[in-house]
Amino acid sequence: MTGTVIPARPIDGIAGGAGGGIDLMVGTNTDENRMFLVPGGAIDKVTNEALAGAVAAYGCPVGATLAAYRAAHRGASAGDLLATIQTDSYWRIPAIRLADAHAKRPASTYMYEFAWRSPQFDGLLGACHALEIPFVFDTLGKRTELLWGTDPPQQLADSMHAAWVAFATNGDCGWPKYDLSRRATMRFDTRSEVVDDPRSAERAVWEGVR
Repeated sequence: MTGTVIPARPIDGIAGGAGGGIDLMVGTNTDENRMFLVPGGAIDKVTNEALAGAVAAYGCPVGATLAAYRAAHRGASAGDLLATIQTDSYWRIPAIRLADAHAKRPASTYMYEFAWRSPQFDGLLGACHALEIPFVFDTLGKRTELLWGTDPPQQLADSMHAAWVAFATNGDCGWPKYDLSRRATMRFDTRSEVVDDPRSAERAVWEGVR
């Protein structure tokens, strides 16, 4: 038996109009990939040569990419930069491209970024992969101490959970819709705020890179 479950890349389908009538909320965490580099100590073993090789493997211009990220993250180690670049490659840029494509359709598009940093591992995890989950579902304190510590901000869970419920109920997250002129993004933290086109210089590096 042969066949294609997904006949085209999902992003191409969205760009072609699939899901154009369905409201969308999409976002990522600020430091997604630190979850995979910090706990085992791999982040401290990344060399500048390995960093340059990774950038090349992602299809980005090495010099311009490293210059943009080093300017945005002054003093960051090679491991820190790799974590940031991998976060963008695997999560943030695909999410932005999805929002860009969907924002051209009639339905609403909302973008968010989760930026609250875990206190664990001496704070090195940052706002890593999966950290937003108990905030979205309002389940802090239910065996979440290992990654979230003993005193995560309940007010952040209150606001995030309310936003997700509102979106599921009436399609309105409570912040401005995302469009290509402003790229309004709700940044969730102990002090949440709407940010327009966050880290635009780093985003620009990925233009034209598949």
